[in-house]
Amino acid sequence: MPDALTTRLIHHPYRPPEGFDGVLPGVFKAATVYFPNVAASRTDGWIDKTSYTYGLQGTPTSFVLEERLATLEGARRVLLAPSGRAAVTLVEVVALQTGDAVVLPSVGLGAAGHAFAREDLVRWGVGVRGYDPMSVASLAEAVTPATRLVWLVAPDPMTLAFPDLRGLVHAVRERAPGALVALDNTWGAGVAFCAFDLGEGLAVDLSVQDLGPQVSDGQACLGSVACRDEALYRRLLWGHTRLGLGVGMNEVESALRALPSLALRHAAQDAAARQIAQWCRAQPAIASVGHPASPDSLGHAHWATLCGSAAGLVTLQFDAGGGSDRLDTFAAALKTFRLDDGWGGPVSRALTFPGLAGRGGWVRLAVGLEAVEDLVNDLARAVAALN
Repeated sequence: MPDALTTRLIHHPYRPPEGFDGVLPGVFKAATVYFPNVAASRTDGWIDKTSYTYGLQGTPTSFVLEERLATLEGARRVLLAPSGRAAVTLVEVVALQTGDAVVLPSVGLGAAGHAFAREDLVRWGVGVRGYDPMSVASLAEAVTPATRLVWLVAPDPMTLAFPDLRGLVHAVRERAPGALVALDNTWGAGVAFCAFDLGEGLAVDLSVQDLGPQVSDGQACLGSVACRDEALYRRLLWGHTRLGLGVGMNEVESALRALPSLALRHAAQDAAARQIAQWCRAQPAIASVGHPASPDSLGHAHWATLCGSAAGLVTLQFDAGGGSDRLDTFAAALKTFRLDDGWGGPVSRALTFPGLAGRGGWVRLAVGLEAVEDLVNDLARAVAALN
């Protein structure tokens, strides 16, 4: 044992006993990882999570979350990323090179999620094409021999129209058998349906989530990429390593803490959103209501054949009369619903989309865990303000 106090504190011999177990996994934060011997320093066990190399490549905490997310998604492998957008970027960097093409859904919020492809990949010689996600024919037309990656999203983030996922996947497999199909599965979250078993022998290659809204209960800025194919996982893993996509263990801890209640929260918010959608449909001031479980919502039949539930999102469309002032009046009157551009978590939120080209505006409601009657009363005040 060294004599100097500082050295003894740094190289203290005590090690806590192994075998401690509790409700939550331990939180391990480290860049440096000690090796027990020289041979261990030359292994690549971090690839299959049997050992550790460097904090950036995972600690026990991140390994646990990745394995639990793989179970959630029905996947074999999962990689964590610092955000949902970083997860999307990882997929695009690994899947595409100069001369390839990526096909993106033309949806209400799609431009933000795929800004990297539209603004940067095009400068590097990658072609970008769009399609109407509610039209299988539109996707089939957009896919070319150069297509190497196709993005799907379900439902449309703004209108909540639910696409024919089986038809879209089938169109890609038929038109470009070698292309990867990636789904933005933030809404489904592995709970509403399984992206790797869409029925009829169809599945996506990659399921990508922003873990903020549902998995972490609005607490963490994290993303994930899930897959079943081991070779594809290795490609993603090495790209992930080269890009240095490390995640903060405090964020990982938040997701692990929230994950056990995911199914309960999802069910509660689903039930509340259905009640709110029903109430809103009875309001003359609201032109239309979007919610996949509603029979009159666009794509309801596709939702009904695939999903057992729906996330707590509802969209309201207002007519064009009064322009954006009418939309602003409604939003300003909301008190329990907080104005926010995100969703998920216990607090209900509202996000406005002014109408374009003479169309009425939209309000997207993200239902939290407040009492439904309080949320309805808040919406009633906002509707009354329009009069």
